[in-house]
Amino acid sequence: MARAEIFQIYYSDLTRAEVDPGFIPLDNTANERPDWREYWPIRNFLLNNTLDAQAHYGFFSPKFRSKTGLDSTFTHDFVRLHGEDADVISFSPFFEEMALPLNIVEQAIRHHPDSLDTFSQCANLIAPAFRIGESVMSSRDTIFCNFFVAKAPFWAEWLRGCERIFEVAERADTPLAEGLNRVVIYGAWTAPAKVFVIERVASLLLCSQSRWKAAAPDLSSFRVEANPELLVLDALKIACSETGKQTYLTVYRQLRERFAARQKGGAPRIPSQRK
Repeated sequence: MARAEIFQIYYSDLTRAEVDPGFIPLDNTANERPDWREYWPIRNFLLNNTLDAQAHYGFFSPKFRSKTGLDSTFTHDFVRLHGEDADVISFSPFFEEMALPLNIVEQAIRHHPDSLDTFSQCANLIAPAFRIGESVMSSRDTIFCNFFVAKAPFWAEWLRGCERIFEVAERADTPLAEGLNRVVIYGAWTAPAKVFVIERVASLLLCSQSRWKAAAPDLSSFRVEANPELLVLDALKIACSETGKQTYLTVYRQLRERFAARQKGGAPRIPSQRK
């Protein structure tokens, strides 16, 4: 039976008190590099510890429960049930952000249109064959907030990809580095673009490397009741990925346009990826 070592990062006495008792507290009170957000403590752990090849590991922010509605009991139970066959298990929220965009990079650009070049270049560093306007991703291979657990080989691959981004940003000597370190707005908060790039590395690996087996609980129901079209859009993308038939993608695009037109203000069109 699969087991997991799931850490929950805390930054202060307040967030320490909010750590789920079923998770392992991960101290980041020094917060030496707040510009990297959760990547800094995750990076330090992976660089300084040897992972058990038989276990799944996870590193969650203090907002795991508020964003997903899940607790440690559900999370560990799901890993025990599905971990034997899965390299990666996602507990990602935001089903609408998986279903509506074509892929996670398109989703990023919808929210941060000024960072098109940054996201597209970084996506190609992690997954050279990736194309913003062509690569299809669904709820099966999309992860937000780094809310996933994975076996050691996937974490090793994830760290290699993230370190490529880290090195470019830390050198700060190229236009891409400038883009990575540029502060962008998300909701009422701000963060460097590199934080949002790192958040997409796991998804890019799942999308581009077929050797990884993934699993996830169905967290879509709370959105489907309000917008059942989202479930249809996601299913069409899954069908396209599984069969390779472009008919599913054509129908997806048609339905998405109609869905967006009904939303207030519609959805902005995604710029074509630059060659």
